[in-house]
Order: sequence, then C-alpha cells, then structure tokens
Amino acid sequence: MKKNRWLLFVCLLSARMLAAQEIALTFDDAPIADGLYYTGVARTETLIAKLKNQNVPQVAFYCISSRADSAGRARLRRYAEAGHIIANHSHSHSRIQQLGAAGYVQDIFKADAILRELPGFKPWFRFPFLDEGRTLADRDDIRQALNERGYFIGYVTVDNYDWYFERLFQAALREKMQVDHEKLEQLYLEHLWQSLVFYDQMALAALGRSPKHVLLLHENDLAALFIDGLINFLRAKGWKIISPAEAYTDPIATTIPDVLLNNQGRVAAIAKAKGYAGRFSQASEDTEYLEKLFEQQQIFQMEKR
Repeated sequence: MKKNRWLLFVCLLSARMLAAQEIALTFDDAPIADGLYYTGVARTETLIAKLKNQNVPQVAFYCISSRADSAGRARLRRYAEAGHIIANHSHSHSRIQQLGAAGYVQDIFKADAILRELPGFKPWFRFPFLDEGRTLADRDDIRQALNERGYFIGYVTVDNYDWYFERLFQAALREKMQVDHEKLEQLYLEHLWQSLVFYDQMALAALGRSPKHVLLLHENDLAALFIDGLINFLRAKGWKIISPAEAYTDPIATTIPDVLLNNQGRVAAIAKAKGYAGRFSQASEDTEYLEKLFEQQQIFQMEKR
C-alpha cells in the first residue's frame, strides 16, 4: 500500500513538473499613441492600476524609442516607477530587410541611448514582428552585435494576433459602430487562452515539459480594457503570473536555436530545430479567419438610427 502511494505521489509530482503553468506578461510597442477608447495617458494609468489591483508586481514593456517624446517618455517613466521593466523594441520598428543588418543594429542602439536613461531599463531586445532576419548572415551579425553590447534577446513563447483584435476594435470605433464588450472580451480571452494551450502543447511535444512562458501582448486599448479579466481567467485555469525576469531564468533562455523561423517565438524555433512535425501556428493567427469570426459573433453592429 505504501509503495502504491509513493508511486502515485511520484506520478503526480512528475505531471506537475511537466506542466509548470507559469507565465509572464509582456507588452510590445509602448508607448502607443492615443486610441479611440483611451488616450495614451489614460491607458498607461489604467494598466498600472489594474496590474496593481491584480497583485501583478512586474511586467515588461518593449519600447519604440521614436515614440519617446516628452509625453511618451513620461508614460514610460510611470511604468518604470510602478515597478515594471523598460526594454528595447528598436527606434523605428523596422524590418531587417528595410535597413540592412548594419542599419538595423544602429537602430537598436539608437533606441538604447534613449531608453537607457529611464529607471527600470534592462538591456533586453525584442525583434519587431519577431523577425530575426531572412538570411543566416544577417541573423548572426545582429546576434553578435547584441551579445557584444551585453544584450539579452527578449523572446516570447506564446504568439497571437491580439494586435489584429485591436485593429478591428479601433476600426469599429472609428465607424461609430456599437461594440458588444462582453462578447469582445470573451473572444479576446478565448483567443489568448487557445494560443497559450497551442504553444504549451508544442513545448510538451518538443521539450517534454512546460517552460516558464512569456506571453506577447501589445500596449493597446484592448489590453488596458481586459488585462484584469485575462489575469483572472489565467489564474482560474491554474496558471501563475510570474515576472518576465523569472520567466527568463528558464533553460530555454540560453537555448538559441540555429534555425530561420520568424514570427512564432522561442518554443516554435526550438521545436523546428528538433524536427517537430506539427503546425507552427494556429488557425486564429490569420486576419481573414478573425474577420469572419468577428462577423459570425456579431461583435460590432451599426448603430440604429
């Protein structure tokens, strides 16, 4: 009997180790300009307040330094003073093909000179569009330049199309359509949840375990509207919200796959390097799919006159 109980304990412990269920929140493209729902300042204050109220002490904002004018810098400073991390998302948010590898590196360190002065700054760089280059030569030149300057690649593990949700939302507001906020939140949360499940299952298949995950979000109006709902939703599913600094202690942080796989994140790149035979993106990572889904769910409706 004791032996059976011990085996059951070991099995339960092993299952828990395979599914750590920990995730960090990160926001790209800060500081985003005024939206049609929040001004930039109101969005910043809303995010800070909701994260505090949900007892999430630290997230990371990957910042575009060309947006850091006096007003933008003040918003980034507010995030930093609230305990959050300020990181580098380039100066111009361009693709490597537009600037060339040398120009791209210059763009990164132009941002570094601006952002480094802010409290909370960490030398973490996230590639715009998660695009690390279309040639091995460009990729390796950029990686070397980052390494020489003491930079860490601020990877994600859970990609998604939250940015397209925002685009559709802003278009609806611009056209003065009625928004079913309850349906929109439900669809938004379900999309992010399915994204997490998709990449976690890929990790289990490729790594044999669930890593400390890093969720990609954007510093937009929908994030401010629904971040508290998202946190509650994830916790109800048994997930723990951790800091990005803790997430980046996972062994995959030092596993740099030698593949050219863009737009999907670290878990997908590792999976490709290991010969993973499954899909690398889910059906909902598609603009046409989402447009049809929004239409079917009747998220937006023309106002009755």
